[in-house]
Formats: sequence, structure tokens, C-alpha cells
Amino acid sequence: MAGAALAPVALVALPLLYVAVRAWQSGLSGIRDELFRARTAELLANTVILAFGVMVLAALIGLAVAWCVERSDLPGRHWWRVAAGLPLAVPAFVSSYAWSSLGLAFQNLGGAIFILALSTYPLVYLPVAAALRGADPGCEDVARSLGHGPWRTFVHALLPQLLPALGGGSLLVLTHMFAEFGALALLRVQTFTTAIFESYELQFDSASAALQSIVLMLLCIPAAWAEMRLRGRRRLARTGRGSARAARPVRLGRAATPILAAFGLLGLLSLGVPLATLAYWLAQGRSVGAGYEQIGPAIQGTLGLALSGAVLTSLLAIPLVLLSVRHRGRLAQLAERLPYIVHGLPGVVVALALVFLSIRLIPSLYQGLGVLLAAYAILFLPLAQSSLRASAELVPPQFEAVARSLGRRPFQVFVSVVLPTMAPGIGAALALMMLEIVRELTATLMLAPTGTVTLATEVWSYTADAEYAAAAPFAALLVLVSILPVWIFTRRMLHHRS
Repeated sequence: MAGAALAPVALVALPLLYVAVRAWQSGLSGIRDELFRARTAELLANTVILAFGVMVLAALIGLAVAWCVERSDLPGRHWWRVAAGLPLAVPAFVSSYAWSSLGLAFQNLGGAIFILALSTYPLVYLPVAAALRGADPGCEDVARSLGHGPWRTFVHALLPQLLPALGGGSLLVLTHMFAEFGALALLRVQTFTTAIFESYELQFDSASAALQSIVLMLLCIPAAWAEMRLRGRRRLARTGRGSARAARPVRLGRAATPILAAFGLLGLLSLGVPLATLAYWLAQGRSVGAGYEQIGPAIQGTLGLALSGAVLTSLLAIPLVLLSVRHRGRLAQLAERLPYIVHGLPGVVVALALVFLSIRLIPSLYQGLGVLLAAYAILFLPLAQSSLRASAELVPPQFEAVARSLGRRPFQVFVSVVLPTMAPGIGAALALMMLEIVRELTATLMLAPTGTVTLATEVWSYTADAEYAAAAPFAALLVLVSILPVWIFTRRMLHHRS
């Protein structure tokens, strides 16, 4: 098992190796010149302001929405509970395409923070809402009995129970913003990710892009590590599953009407504007119909890459998960944690690493399907690990020992005993991987074999030329592909009480 886990560990370590090699080649003077120039300081400021601005705004929206639907008597809250998660069905770069096509007003740093917070707040809302459903209201009763008012009760009794979910969701938004490319490029906002991509396009495999990746990695790795640590924390304990009662909804009274209006405005901004803009561009515009002949190849390319990438990523994740479940040594910890840390890196850095290494080590692999699938595996391996871990923990080691005692070889035991037990987790991992790969843009743009088109790359291609009507069918298909998985995921997450 340890031997099988070495392959994915080595794969996800490639971006770190790439940065180390390029830094060594540039020397101390090259690193100093690149890192301390005015352009790098500007990119650092934009990246930090954007990432933390989106994180804070998304956290405030997500926390407020979660409390309203789970702890108040908001009219229609059972419907809002699911509807509030649906903005995840609209990829961030599709939402940015819709807003940017309305004019220049949103094509700036403030507009980007606003638009991306609307797209990402469900990443905070969903875990916080699930935590609220499972939180024991007894702590709040004790606080009120001590004379604390509603606000002090929330801050001192309820909020500490929500911190793991709130912190984990917020850090997930933060790492997404460090990695975001397509949305920011459409909104004309310069960050490290967009600058690295531009450096790569202007000066193929440039040292500048590689050294800018160092700064981005220094930002991403601590955030990804903290997010991984928070993901593993449990809520505050209670005495038993049956000891917690349902919380009594807070009566909103006259505040119900303005809160409902705020929910309606949130739905309008996060879903209504993007979908209405798509409908408008589908109906009219100078470039209507310009790309219809590419719809078939784009669907075929999207589904083919998504299925291939999902299968490869899931296969690589299985030995990692089994190793981390069965063993507690340092190798097992490294195998489990390294993919989560590298997950914070954007697709542009991963793609740049694979371009650099493939050209210098095995040139025949460059612009081949294998390199692109390897990038998908590096980017999404932690998501497959999360989906598979619960199923892997259900495989008793004794069953494998019995099978081996009957004369079966290790591979036969794996196929006949382990895989059938892990089948539900494998199915969930495949579905999640396909959804993520369908929406992936940066690595696909940089690594896809010549002539390969996907829905995401076609949206990018047409919007880059301001042909918004031509991009609309591809953007609409991306949303349609995402709606059902997001709906199912939202319902399952919110209906689960741990």
C-alpha cells in the first residue's frame, strides 16, 4: 500500500519541485530583483485585498443566511435552505462574464470582490448551516439564564460552536481566491494568478512567472494548511446524540419583511443577474450563432476530459486514503496532507510546473493528454480523498486477512473485498471530480492538446474577444451541467446531522 501511495505523492510534489528548481536557476540576485520590484508589490496588494475582501464578505453573507434559515421563523425558510446554495451552480468565471458584459462599472477590484463574494458565499453558508442544525441549544439556554442578551448569547454561546465550520468555509473561499484566474481576467483585475498566466503567454516558460509563483505559494500554503486542519476538527461535544433538542426558532416579527427582501435581493444578484444576462445574450447580440458549430466538440471534449480525469484522480486517491486509514506513521501523514497543501495552488502554477518538467524530462509528453490529466489529479486529489475516506473506514482489516488466509493474492483481495465496500465513496468521488473538471479553466487552457475544446475554454475564448452572445450557449450549458449535482450536494449536506 505504501508503494502504491508513492506515485500520487510524487505527482503532487511536482509543483514544489518546479518552484525550487526555477529559484535555484535564477539565483539569489534574480529572486531578489523579481520579488522586490514595484510590480510584485502591486500584485501582492491586489491579491491580498481581493482574497481577504471576498473571504470577509462571503463569511458575513454565509453566516447571516445560515442563521436566518436555521434559527429564525423566516417565511419559506425550508425553500430558502436549498435555494441559498444554488449560486454554486454558476461557475465564478461565468458569473463574472455575465456581470462584465453589462459594462465597465464592475471591471475593477471592488466589482470583483462584490461579484466573487456572491459566487462563493455558499462555501461558507453550507457548512455553517449544517453546524447550526447539529448545534446543541443548551449552551444558549445557559447563557440566557445568566442574563446575557441575544447578541452576547450568540457571540459567547453559539459562535464558538460554529467556528470550525465558519473558519473552514472562509479559508476555503480564501484559497479559491488565491487560485482564481478566469473571473479576474474577465473583470480586468491583476493578481499573481493573472500575471503568471500573462507572463507564460508572452514569454513561454518565463523565469518571471516561475518566481511570481513563489510568492503565490507562500500565500496559498498556510491558508490551505489551516483549512485542512479546521476541516478535521469536530464541533463542540455534547453528552450524546439524543441529548440535543431542536432549537426554538427566533421570532423575527416586523423584521421578517426586510429580511425577506434582503434574501430576494441576494437571489437576484447571485442568480438572477447571471441567468438573465445569459438569456439576453442567447437571444440577441452581434455574435449570436457564431460558435454553434463548436457546441458538439465542446461537449464531447468536456465530458471526455471530465470522465478520464475523474477516473485517474479517484484511482490515485484510493491508495492514499487506505494508507492514511490503516497506518499512522509519518509517511501516511505526508501522503494524506501533502495533496491538501498543494490544493491551495492555482491551476496556472500546476500547469506551469508540468510544462517545465515535461519539456525538460520527457518532451514527447508536452501537449499530450497525460499531462493535462496529471494536472487534474494534482488539483483535485484532496476532493477525491474526502469522498473516499468514509467508505475506506468501513473496510475491516480482518476481512482482508481472512481472504488472504484463503489463498488469495493481495490484488485479488483488493478487487474482491476492498473495492466493493468502497463503491459508494468511489461513485461520490467520480461525480464530484467530473463536476470540478467540467468547470476547470486555467490548466485546460495551458495544457490541452491542440484542437481540444471544452465548454469552459469556449466561454473564455469568446468573452476574451467581447463576443458575449457567442459565449452564452457554452456558459448556459456549464450552468445546466452543474445544477443537478449542486442541488443534490446541498440537500444531502443540509439534511445530514452528525
